[in-house]
Amino acid sequence: MLQFFDLYRKDRWPTIFCPGCGIGTVMNCFYRAFSELNLNQDKVVFVSGVGCSSRVPGYIRADSIHTTHGRALAVATGINLTNPALKVVVFTGDGDLGAIGGNHFINASRRNAEMTVICINNNIYGMTGGQASTTTPYNAFSTTTPYGNKEYPFDLAELAVTAGANFVARWTVRHVKEIIKSMKKGLMKKGFSFIEIVSPCPTGFGRRNRMGDPRQMYEWLKIKTAKREKTRYWDMDPVDLNISGQITVGEFVERDRPSLAEILMSIKTDAKRIEEN
Repeated sequence: MLQFFDLYRKDRWPTIFCPGCGIGTVMNCFYRAFSELNLNQDKVVFVSGVGCSSRVPGYIRADSIHTTHGRALAVATGINLTNPALKVVVFTGDGDLGAIGGNHFINASRRNAEMTVICINNNIYGMTGGQASTTTPYNAFSTTTPYGNKEYPFDLAELAVTAGANFVARWTVRHVKEIIKSMKKGLMKKGFSFIEIVSPCPTGFGRRNRMGDPRQMYEWLKIKTAKREKTRYWDMDPVDLNISGQITVGEFVERDRPSLAEILMSIKTDAKRIEEN
């Protein structure tokens, strides 16, 4: 049986992550979910793009591919269609997925491509200098918005629901048990599963927005989150994310639409039957 530490690449430690960063928590949640499911790591391919979150596969003892910025889902789709027997897991961030890879994200959700996508949303381009991303809250400060961000952010989880993903969940790094539970569901779900985890970036985002030290940022996440089913009845726009507002969390959707690989296989079967007749 797979043990918790079998997935660690100890030769790559310590990690590059800043003190107070939530990516380490997400990694430990994933190790726990993966080992509890007792999945065969030789049958899994990890894919990532560029950014802090995309460094995670480098610390996992399994096959992985580090792609160009924003192209992780396109490469993951190709791997799945080439060998559907392999499980494909993508680690990405809000900049890699929502901005540069935004079109791939929408269409992979719409097509229900067979993969599990774990997006660590820290509201900023942390690795490349603290620029505003598509999830930077309204009026928040970044290196490219020194007078406050005047664009409203994407709600990535709601976008995946609308586009057609089979399983969608969002939690913060304060919700460790819930993250593990949703990761286990996502890993076992056919089709496109998307798990967004809101994580603090004390260095690139918190310091610039005067949100205190990492401990205070974690406490802020605890205060500002609310279950999605509760917010439906509140006088608020659930997709209008901002620093003074609420972060909706929970499992947003679970359905069983056929995956892209299944659809293509059915077309192949139909075509063969028609030719034979």
